[in-house]
Amino acid sequence: MAEVWSRDRLIAEGFGPVLFEPDWWDGIRGGLAEVDGIVHYFESLNYVDLVDEVEYHVWPASDDAVTMEREQCAIYRRYEAGLIKHPGYGGVDARYDELTSLLAPHREVPDDARQFLAEWRSGPAAPDPRDGFATWVRWKASR
Repeated sequence: MAEVWSRDRLIAEGFGPVLFEPDWWDGIRGGLAEVDGIVHYFESLNYVDLVDEVEYHVWPASDDAVTMEREQCAIYRRYEAGLIKHPGYGGVDARYDELTSLLAPHREVPDDARQFLAEWRSGPAAPDPRDGFATWVRWKASR
């Protein structure tokens, strides 16, 4: 993902923004991203090997879940800014901990989740950090 594409080029090529990528381990493993303009959860099927074409479970996120995810992301960004300790370990921010509990059922992969291959690109970050990162994704059905 070395080259940074323009927003217009990304959209023209069928890429959508990644809104939240809390699960990052040697590459993006899970988070929230747009699929055909609708916010979906995604989770890697392979947490062991990072390969060029990683397959993901993908399922729609409810409006309530997206609102809670954005709130939790804002708390996490306070950690990135050096204002708080890492909230993911618990006991740092009570609201973050509460949101983790509330979001747990939304983050579970449902039986009817679709499977897609992801193609990643770097692009411009959203003007409002609550609206996404500088990562963009294009989904391709894997089955």
